[in-house]
Amino acid sequence: MDGHRWEAAAAGVREAVRGLLRVLEPEQVRVLRAGPARLDAPELREWTYLPGSRPGLATEGLDARQREAVDAVLAAAHSAAGAELARGAIEVERYRRAAAGATGDDRYWVRLLGDPDGGGAWGWRMNGHHLAVHVLITPEGIRVTPHFIGAEPARIADGPQAGRRLLGPEEDLARQLVTDLDVGRRAKAVFAAAPPDDILTRDDPFADPDLLPTGLTYGDMTSGQQRLLERLVRRYLDRAPAAYARECWSDTVAQGLDALSFAWAGGRTPGDRHYYCVRAPDFLIEYDNTQDDGNHAHSVWRHVRHDWGADLLRAHYSEQHR
Repeated sequence: MDGHRWEAAAAGVREAVRGLLRVLEPEQVRVLRAGPARLDAPELREWTYLPGSRPGLATEGLDARQREAVDAVLAAAHSAAGAELARGAIEVERYRRAAAGATGDDRYWVRLLGDPDGGGAWGWRMNGHHLAVHVLITPEGIRVTPHFIGAEPARIADGPQAGRRLLGPEEDLARQLVTDLDVGRRAKAVFAAAPPDDILTRDDPFADPDLLPTGLTYGDMTSGQQRLLERLVRRYLDRAPAAYARECWSDTVAQGLDALSFAWAGGRTPGDRHYYCVRAPDFLIEYDNTQDDGNHAHSVWRHVRHDWGADLLRAHYSEQHR
């Protein structure tokens, strides 16, 4: 990884976390920091994008200054585009709750793992309905997966946000790709007429690309279709700070883009229930818009080696025990 670049991103997250700690009460800091001593503890791989409580400090009940500090950490952990998506997931969730007549503040949970000022491994997480952000930082790098963004509804029908499609680019690029395929290529890419009801990897603690259909490989696509697939992949990678996104893309190119594949299920007309996935040797991408008659979208980016910062933590703890 470009050390200068990723270190700047890590420093930004660290400074934002310091800002959050300054505005929290002592008991809030205790709850924020509660967690296992080792950052590779199995319980830290437990996650979900469904409604319900999580470990950590609840944003519900935070005052305006404290919530602004949480927002600053969320922004620092992403690229500008990624921060817009993460904020958008929260905004769409507010719309959903208001449309259902629910009252109260946003319900997300924030955790600080390890010591950002200690020179070792540390992490920051924010989880809630349709938002899962996991950041791990060591002196060797930064990791940001699993990364999940959802939108319910996928398209907002009314009010000030009418017409908003938070995950519209993720959906449109994939639909453009599958629509561009000729009959023979489409037969390889489309694995089912009816899409699955959710992403296939769900909230598995370990990412397994073998759970996904292979579909159509990059090498079997036309050059125009290959460019669409590249744009789709980079749309997900670019959620991360730029240096890490570049590292992931460079690794993908180095391993050979022919190892990429794309698969689709469901209808191809906007509004149809559908699903797609991208497989690579090191990562996977999934998207579904199947619930609520095709108006409830999920998107996830998982990395086989980097999820939870597993590769960095393995090196970090091995070094400690020498």
